[in-house]
Amino acid sequence: MLLLPPPSPLLLTPPPLLFFPHLSLSLSLCATPRCIDSFTMTISSLTNSIAISIISSLLLFTSLSSSSLSPDGLSLLALKSAISSDPTHALTSWSSTDPTPCHWTGITCDHTTQLVTSISLPNKALSGYLPSELASLLSLRRLSLSNNSLSGPIPTQISSLQKLTHLDLSSNLLSGSLPECLINLTHLAGTLNLSYNRFSGEVPPAYGRFPVALSLDLQHNNLTGKIPQVGSLLNQGPTAFSGNPNLCGFPLNSLCPDPEAQNPNNPNRVFSNPENPRNPGVGFVSNGGRKNGSVIVSVVSGIAVVIGVVFVSALVFRRKWRRSEEGRMGRLEKLDKEVEVEVEVSEEGQKGKFVVVDEGFGLELEDLLRASAYVVGKSRSGIVYRVVAGRGSGGAGAMVAVRRLSEADATWRFKEFEAEVEAIGRVQHPNIVRLRAYYYASDEKLLVSEFIRNGSLYTALHGGPAEPSPPLSWAARLKIAQGIARGLTHIHECSPRKHVHSNIKSSKILLDDDLHPYISGFGLARLVQGNSKSTNPALKKHNLNQITLSPKSIPSSSIIYTAPEVRVLGSKFTQKSDVYSFGIVLLEILTGRSPELGLENDGKGLESLVRRAFREEKPLSEIIDSTLVHEVHAKKQVVAAFHVALNCTEPDPEVRPRMRTVCDSLDRIKSQ
Repeated sequence: MLLLPPPSPLLLTPPPLLFFPHLSLSLSLCATPRCIDSFTMTISSLTNSIAISIISSLLLFTSLSSSSLSPDGLSLLALKSAISSDPTHALTSWSSTDPTPCHWTGITCDHTTQLVTSISLPNKALSGYLPSELASLLSLRRLSLSNNSLSGPIPTQISSLQKLTHLDLSSNLLSGSLPECLINLTHLAGTLNLSYNRFSGEVPPAYGRFPVALSLDLQHNNLTGKIPQVGSLLNQGPTAFSGNPNLCGFPLNSLCPDPEAQNPNNPNRVFSNPENPRNPGVGFVSNGGRKNGSVIVSVVSGIAVVIGVVFVSALVFRRKWRRSEEGRMGRLEKLDKEVEVEVEVSEEGQKGKFVVVDEGFGLELEDLLRASAYVVGKSRSGIVYRVVAGRGSGGAGAMVAVRRLSEADATWRFKEFEAEVEAIGRVQHPNIVRLRAYYYASDEKLLVSEFIRNGSLYTALHGGPAEPSPPLSWAARLKIAQGIARGLTHIHECSPRKHVHSNIKSSKILLDDDLHPYISGFGLARLVQGNSKSTNPALKKHNLNQITLSPKSIPSSSIIYTAPEVRVLGSKFTQKSDVYSFGIVLLEILTGRSPELGLENDGKGLESLVRRAFREEKPLSEIIDSTLVHEVHAKKQVVAAFHVALNCTEPDPEVRPRMRTVCDSLDRIKSQ
């Protein structure tokens, strides 16, 4: 029989305060909660770690004389003591006579250890401050005190909560600077929401060390200065920083002042921003499905939701939400009147129009307005955001990708833009990223599509900036190649207009968790480069095969995938140039080499390198991805795939096969 040891005598008496005799004297005379509060204030000037130790010892000693409440419960009583007003009586059940706090309102414990893992007290109209004793809850994983009236700074001791994954202190009256010590919360990967408070000062550059997946929200404070362009801060969308009038820099539209440009003696002084002359607003307007084309939208706050054009739309929604909370909780002051704005959507859509293309798309306008956005990609066609809509305190929320188009020289009227985008939306296939909705205004155009969460083929083959990806097996690579071929074949054959993708490359191939490939970016080249003001009838018919680019307009990252005949000035992309691009991607899959690396060998690229290896009959091991060498059973299949790739990359476009033939050839490889 297992015998438990007797309780340690150290738990029956408080630890001696050898270095603070005057505090020992106070301790001997202190036995009431009011005295405890006074004693806590006395030692507040000590270093944080010593203060926490003394407070914990004091609370433990005084409580043992009257109750058996656990140490976590005593720390929670310190929070209750710091609350000056509790109009909803949320903390009434918190009693020092209980052995454990696990049944208290808003408290969740681990069933095995009985340690507190969650504090959830949102919308309770609590007033007071955050006590440093919270740092003693070492098993705490979630702390949610949003939409209360807590004031003062965040205690630096909170960095002791090493297991914390979610911290939501939004919609309070907290002040001071943003604690840089929060970066020490190494498990903080879910939520860090400090929005709608009174924090001031600059955004700490250390916040760039937060994980990219962290939902960071600092909007609507009094933050100032330039947003640090470091680490994961580069991946945040404007919603993370909006509503801070004195905050500037990417991803906000407000540019930071140039000290040199402000100098009147500087001969290069710039008085305007030629790259952003319009400084478009952000927000969102929907037609709401009304027949008369008008909508009534709420005004939420702030400048910067990723997706939109109307400044005031965000402001109304926020105030209406506050108003509903006021009715329920009775703590907010009455608003003088309802604020509504009626926006006319003209036939040409000049005021802004939100259109759902996919009938299965369930998100509404306000869902996107309230969403958190994170930058996941930038290119000449614009910025791509991962938008998480409808996420509650425990839910994962719906994800979509929102591309904010860079119009370049294109000037689209609404009807023409609508025809182009709806032509894109009709191209649906299991291996093509599906367009869900779009937004049009004279100075803002957005495409909303499904979000594919596992990154691109380029990252899967070559690794990303964070960590290398596990090697792909031959079966996975063949499956990916076959899926791309099927999707591209559908683009070429689904319409009599003979659609062309024009930008097939590994970074445009997205993978889901099962390594199922999706072709992205279809139709982007025309939307960005096309000019609807042209009188050319071909351009008026929204033919997605009419794409003409000069060599200078082809990004350097795409030139290595571009067919030789398209690199000539005035040439057009064709379906055969898509076949060439696919062949380069297939060579990339087989060799594991980035196509631009081939340029270092003979200046002609990966295709020339592989073609020469076959001509000189070099061993397959010299060109195949080294991680595939051990898969001897797949040798015949790999060689067959190489022949398909070389056929696709023939210099003469007339010799190249059609994508249907390529697709059939890859499907037959399985039987070899």
